[in-house]
Amino acid sequence: MAFSPLAAMAQIRVNRLLASADSARLSYDFRKAEDLCRKALEVADSTSVTAVEEQLMMAQNGLNMMDFCSDPSVVARQTFPLRDFFLFYPLPNNSWRQSPNQLDSTASGPVPTPVYYPAGAEEIYYSCADAQGIRNICRTIHKDSLWSVPTLINEHLTSSSDEIFPMVSGDGKTLTFASTGLYGMGGYDLYQAEWNPETNDWGVPVNMGFPYSSPYDDFLLINTDDGKYTIFASNRDCGKDSVTIYVLEYDVMPVRTSVAGIKELRELSSLTPQDDPARIDNESAVSGKEMESPEQQHYLEQLKVVRTMRDSLSKFTARLDGMRARLSTATDEEKASLTESIMDSELHLPALNDALRKAVGKLQEIEMDFLMKGIVFDAGKLQAQADKEVVGASTGYTFTRNDYGPRFTLEMEQPVRKFDYSFMILPEGRFAEDNTLPEGLVYQIQIFTQSRKATLDDINGLSPVFEKLNPSGKYTYSVGLFRDYASALGNINKVKSLGFRTAIITAYRDGKPVSVADARKMESEITVFCFVKIFPENSQSLSETALTTIQEMTDKDLQKSVEDGSVVYRVGPFNDRQEAERISEAVRQAGETNVSVTEAE
Repeated sequence: MAFSPLAAMAQIRVNRLLASADSARLSYDFRKAEDLCRKALEVADSTSVTAVEEQLMMAQNGLNMMDFCSDPSVVARQTFPLRDFFLFYPLPNNSWRQSPNQLDSTASGPVPTPVYYPAGAEEIYYSCADAQGIRNICRTIHKDSLWSVPTLINEHLTSSSDEIFPMVSGDGKTLTFASTGLYGMGGYDLYQAEWNPETNDWGVPVNMGFPYSSPYDDFLLINTDDGKYTIFASNRDCGKDSVTIYVLEYDVMPVRTSVAGIKELRELSSLTPQDDPARIDNESAVSGKEMESPEQQHYLEQLKVVRTMRDSLSKFTARLDGMRARLSTATDEEKASLTESIMDSELHLPALNDALRKAVGKLQEIEMDFLMKGIVFDAGKLQAQADKEVVGASTGYTFTRNDYGPRFTLEMEQPVRKFDYSFMILPEGRFAEDNTLPEGLVYQIQIFTQSRKATLDDINGLSPVFEKLNPSGKYTYSVGLFRDYASALGNINKVKSLGFRTAIITAYRDGKPVSVADARKMESEITVFCFVKIFPENSQSLSETALTTIQEMTDKDLQKSVEDGSVVYRVGPFNDRQEAERISEAVRQAGETNVSVTEAE
């Protein structure tokens, strides 16, 4: 291809426009980003138009979501290293399991992807990478003594990009996760899906919108079990190796409003905490660790509450003393502001002291209860547990670092692999697992009859080969299950070319032989709908190549379901079996080996 200076200059202009559009999007100026993308489209060629359209869509999504913004009350925020920020969430200790592990064989990616598996869980939702490295959400359920074969969540929650950090609410009705492939404004956005008891499945996920989602990466949102806080992480205001955890007051009925200006949207998304200690309940900030007994666990939790409240009160009084000290040297204008701040803080001081007094009283009650019951406990061990890393006392809300849980091994069911009855020529032939012919009209290609049972060498790579023992004691072998004469006719020469020169087409109706002429007459009076079925090699998702092949060849529906513990994709329905067979063969060429054409069920 000849070098074109004009094309090179156009590409440079596209790249510059896209870079400017990206900067505008990251600064929440979605209107400007949209305008820059439209200018880029005017000069983009076929090699860059997809990238421009993706940027344009993100800008338009951001504009649309400005009409549906929440305004939660922010309690606290704290920045942590990206590698282990999730350990500072107020969740059961030892509940995060490191990757790689049995459920996720890779720990690669820009965001860590541990598995959330608390002790006693009967259901695990997790993110794992497929053969193309794309992370999707899977689920496994404990059944009796075994865990079910992991399956993908439905197609609404599965995109061609990454989904990570799935978390199910305590009542099991809401699934929250982050995705880079669903409707969003760039980076990971936060989504929620509701459980539909009628369909026994998750509904269509909804982007949580501003300020939970942003043009940056936002993930791992939970609501605390006590119903007081919503907590999530984002890198919108920190370096790429860090994330900020935001603590918000839980809003049971969020009001969605429109935000028109960029400045207002930026302020909303900055999630600046309100300086109000009365909003903070440190008991929700502390997560426990399993000890030798529930009593000791209760004591440890209360000990942490006392310590964190003392730290908070110490920081609060130190700040108050600092303001009082500055008062003597302040200007008249500063004195007025300082005096107001001091008076406001002094109003909160009695409540904080009273809360600490009550917390200490609860701790003493537990100690007295131990004495009454004769419980002996290791004070040193409990003190060491209470000394675990605590962050954020200066804000009033404290983050306690949990430990990773131990490595795990789950006893799992084995996936049931369906025998593929599609006509194939393989390196090694296969005999049918079940020689019973299906109901309805079916054609086969009879290849030979002999007095002994055939071996794999005899069938020369054909599959599936059916065996029939005749009354004479001889064995007849036929290949394939064709629902129309044209399909059988289209494959008979392939069979003959393998050395079966005397091969003929035979026909059956409900398992009983009929003449080919009668079968063709019956066929003209029957309308049969069929589907292409695909069982992915990784038992989870189709390859991008297979998906693209299907989308290019047909506009028929692509549905995903589970059959006998295995994920299956179904394309159709088709009333032309030859069309279904063509697509089936194309999907095989795209790398999916377990593909078949079946009648409507």
